[in-house]
Amino acid sequence: MLSKKTKYGIKALVHLAKKEDRVPVQISSISKAENISQKFLESILLTLKKNGILGSKKGKGGGYYLLKDPKEIPMTSIMRLLEGPIAMVPCVSLNFYEKCDDCPDENACAVHNIMIKVRDNTLEIFRNTSLADLSHP
Repeated sequence: MLSKKTKYGIKALVHLAKKEDRVPVQISSISKAENISQKFLESILLTLKKNGILGSKKGKGGGYYLLKDPKEIPMTSIMRLLEGPIAMVPCVSLNFYEKCDDCPDENACAVHNIMIKVRDNTLEIFRNTSLADLSHP
């Protein structure tokens, strides 16, 4: 299941993506509009800032804003930043691969084989969906 952190992060990013002028938006404004705890949202936005998705401005007229055009922000980046590996099991992960301790032969493993299909289909969706697609459906 999608974590609340990822769900709220996506909602906040979509909120910012809808602001076409990229004027900084205060956390309190995003929190109220998207019904997200301000304290929890601060942590999420800091993660996105540290990883080059968001910028921030302090003081009057300050807040958070997107550093890139929403078309240039693929969902794969957002999901990996907020949720971690896209694969459901480590033995099929492209970026976080680990062999399963209980599996003598990955190629003969039914779980491994179905999870490759799940991973590939999920990646196809995330790679072909940008933040712009979510903010202007």
